[in-house]
Amino acid sequence: MKKHTLLAIFLLGYMGISQEEEKEKVKALETSNNYTWDANKNLSEDKFVDAEVDYRKAISKSSENATAPYNLGNAYYKKETYSEAFGRFKQAGEIATSKADKHKAYHNMGNVFMKRKEYEKAVEAYKEALRNNSKDEETRYNLALAKEMLKKEQDEQKKDENKDKKDQDKKDKKDKNEDKKDGDEGDKGDKDKKEEDKKEEGDKGDKGEEKKEDNKEGDGDEKKEEKKQPNQGDKPEKQQPRPNQLSKQQVQNLLEAMQNEEKKVKDKIDAKKVKGVKVKNEKDW
Repeated sequence: MKKHTLLAIFLLGYMGISQEEEKEKVKALETSNNYTWDANKNLSEDKFVDAEVDYRKAISKSSENATAPYNLGNAYYKKETYSEAFGRFKQAGEIATSKADKHKAYHNMGNVFMKRKEYEKAVEAYKEALRNNSKDEETRYNLALAKEMLKKEQDEQKKDENKDKKDQDKKDKKDKNEDKKDGDEGDKGDKDKKEEDKKEEGDKGDKGEEKKEDNKEGDGDEKKEEKKQPNQGDKPEKQQPRPNQLSKQQVQNLLEAMQNEEKKVKDKIDAKKVKGVKVKNEKDW
């Protein structure tokens, strides 16, 4: 009996706490809605700063108010502050309890992606919006447009990739041809250099031979001079007569012999002249 009494008291207490919390949530939501209403009014009067402040207060007062972040997202979108707008639309979509609110949040997220030219993400956002409201023609049209833009982007990307590939292949081919050309010129240069070196070595060899011949001739001349001119301080050696060359004495003897022969011949001639001369007789008149 006591156990049942205690359980009943506990349940009544829990129910009392839950009801109190629920009342607090309702009160907070009402306050949040009031701030949302004030923000909408300020926004209609072009008081963006005041409207932004009120929307933020509304969001902070209740986590169940999906209208406040959604309207603030629209305000950012009109100001072209797309990053802030996306954050608020995403927040609205997460806390929204009705499909209508979720549809509007994801539809506007798709619009932000379209502005950013993030077409693939836009397609996914519009698809999520249609899951919550498949009859919305505007969302369906936006989805078709996003798909078309995505395909165009992919085609252009593929075209650019092919162009880049062709350009790279062309560049590689050009570099290959240049490398081959440089290689041929290098081989030709090496060949010419070898021929020049060989020619220089040949010229050097010829010069060496010429120098060697000159030295040889010079050495011969010097040796001849050495034979002709005795060293100073040495007694001149008696020159030996060369073969087939008469000595001075032999020449002298030969001259004397010739003179003697000539004298004999002259004497004979003179003797004959004496004998053969006719004596002229004088006539007696």
